[in-house]
Amino acid sequence: MNQATNTVAVTEPRLEFVECPGASLRSPDSHRMAYWSWGDAANPRVLVCVHGLSRQGRDFDVLAQALSKHYHVVCPDVVGRGQSDWLADAKGYQVFTYASDMVAMLRQVREAKGLASPISVDWVGTSMGGLIGLGLSALPPDASGVQLRRFVLNDVGPRLRIEALQRIGSYLGLPKRFATEQEAADYLWSISAGFGPHTPEQWLALSRPLLRVDTASEDSSLILHYDPAIAEPFKTMTADSASSGEAMLWQVYDALRCEVLLLRGRNSDLLDADTALQMTERGPRARLIEFAGVGHAPTLIAPDQVAAVEGFLLA
Repeated sequence: MNQATNTVAVTEPRLEFVECPGASLRSPDSHRMAYWSWGDAANPRVLVCVHGLSRQGRDFDVLAQALSKHYHVVCPDVVGRGQSDWLADAKGYQVFTYASDMVAMLRQVREAKGLASPISVDWVGTSMGGLIGLGLSALPPDASGVQLRRFVLNDVGPRLRIEALQRIGSYLGLPKRFATEQEAADYLWSISAGFGPHTPEQWLALSRPLLRVDTASEDSSLILHYDPAIAEPFKTMTADSASSGEAMLWQVYDALRCEVLLLRGRNSDLLDADTALQMTERGPRARLIEFAGVGHAPTLIAPDQVAAVEGFLLA
């Protein structure tokens, strides 16, 4: 195993960008994706941390700081979120697009290091970020240029409960405006109580990157960081479509050939206990860790949550 080349954790990331072509180089869905880079960029050990549906890469600041001593940590803003471009066609907001963008990002990272293809990476995926990792794993390494070594699935699996998807759909994409950061943080807490206990300081730090000043408004009010159109394909999901997707996801999960850690909020309404148990018994036979007092999804800020990920990745 390669040893880390950086022995001191950094406190602020570098913002970088990668060009992600669409169906063709002139396609209107060609776009630029942002990613936050922590640690020594020359370190051959790469950790990718990918956020949930309406979040962005700064969600992983605490985890990335802890692991930047050992890895070059890369935390993308999935397209349509954070500092990344918004797509011209909302139909592009789907896992296939996101996985393709990760291939482009990791190709850029690999080439900057002068490494041969495929590059070995570890992956931490929260909710949607886990599904993107599963999508990437389904691509042949000679096509994707990526080989997953260790994979952390954070409160997500092949079976997604429709009630949780409907709950998320009830607020996703709503036009919201806020006069202050605290007002915005209070609203975000009202839809994110499943994240579990946080101090006011922790929650404000998590909330700030989710806001941007509306430059079109006269009062400089704050709006959410993501393209409201990400809700359009999400809201077309039905119980039938979720069920049909489940079979495909189980096939992808069962085909994993890397070590897997499954994290679950004990009160999660998205990943039920039965699905989590099945994931420990089939395919890669994930190791399961549950966190009491947490629903969907653990934010990987609490010391026990960081320790669980760090212990698995560095074992």
